[in-house]
Amino acid sequence: MSNRPIYLDCHATTPVDERVLAAMLPYFTEKFGNPASISHIYGWETEASVRQAREILATAINATPEEIVFTSGATEANNLAIKGVAEAYFPKGQHIITIATEHHAVLDPCNYLKTLGFDITILPVKADGLIDLTELEKALRDDTILVSVMAANNEIGVLQPLAEIGGMCRDRHIIFHTDAAQAIGKIPLDVEAMNIDLMSLTAHKVYGPKGIGALYVRRRNPRVQLAPQQHGGGHERGMRSGTLYTPQIVGFAKAVEIALSEQTTENQRLTQLRERLWSQLSQLEGIHLNGHPSQRLAGNLNISIEGVDGAALGLGLQPVVAVSSGSACSSTKTAPSHVLSALGSPEKLAYASIRFGIGRFNTAEEIDLVAKHAIATIQSLRKQASLV
Repeated sequence: MSNRPIYLDCHATTPVDERVLAAMLPYFTEKFGNPASISHIYGWETEASVRQAREILATAINATPEEIVFTSGATEANNLAIKGVAEAYFPKGQHIITIATEHHAVLDPCNYLKTLGFDITILPVKADGLIDLTELEKALRDDTILVSVMAANNEIGVLQPLAEIGGMCRDRHIIFHTDAAQAIGKIPLDVEAMNIDLMSLTAHKVYGPKGIGALYVRRRNPRVQLAPQQHGGGHERGMRSGTLYTPQIVGFAKAVEIALSEQTTENQRLTQLRERLWSQLSQLEGIHLNGHPSQRLAGNLNISIEGVDGAALGLGLQPVVAVSSGSACSSTKTAPSHVLSALGSPEKLAYASIRFGIGRFNTAEEIDLVAKHAIATIQSLRKQASLV
């Protein structure tokens, strides 16, 4: 039995599935050609594999292969989408709308554009983390060129109403972008039904390799224009230059293919594990669920705990379970989670929060062990606090 902590941080990253690794390995040593080399078999075979990967990813979101632009991950995809639209549509308007619970890979590019003179509206969310569609409608203007709202939140797992947002944007001829890094392979995504124009994706949240992502860019009805943010070679229809990383691309497609084939049964299993954990933790007083109780990712449980110090809680949990006290991208910062703050969580509670990210390889036995240890840790910390 491993003496390493039980891993429950699957919103930060996931291990590469062995089936994904097996699909990738030949492309490191045997099929190592450059997909752009069209004069010999080494290039032909990798180009064919990349083309097949595009088809798999496009089918996953009801797009066409030509609409998939490979990037280094969702952060680059978000930057390309937001900055690319801002530059391409500058003559039409300089107003962009997003929400307060977005990942910093969306908020930071928006804040950067603000320094260049763009008008950025950051809408609040309701106490359950969902966007207020009435407030969004009020915020839309004639000079609004982009709305960016994530599909699934990386901290609280909340699923935003993409189809409703997309419909509002389409009616007003406004481009709609969604960061679907946490959503791909986990919930149904359909760019046509949801009227999505740009969608950021990544592999490492769905048991694929790190360092590979994609941006869906709509080609018709409407055809979305993007100003490239990386030049040199004209790869990816001129939107993202750079030699394609074939092993990562193959792994990305395989990971999504597996996730889609198992999506229904896996979501049922993860929901059961999440509710099993919550039913035990919620027996304690002063435990608060963050985010909508049901409109969330199946494997997400984010809670805040009264009467404990956040740092001490993290240290107390570490020997048994690896979890995050917020998003992994901001876990080294001392400020409370901006997502929990946006939900109206008091600062002390925001600090004393845990994000459990349950994944493909977790078991019921592990969940019970984590619950037992977490309860004992919370009770011990509360007892210590009462003695001070």
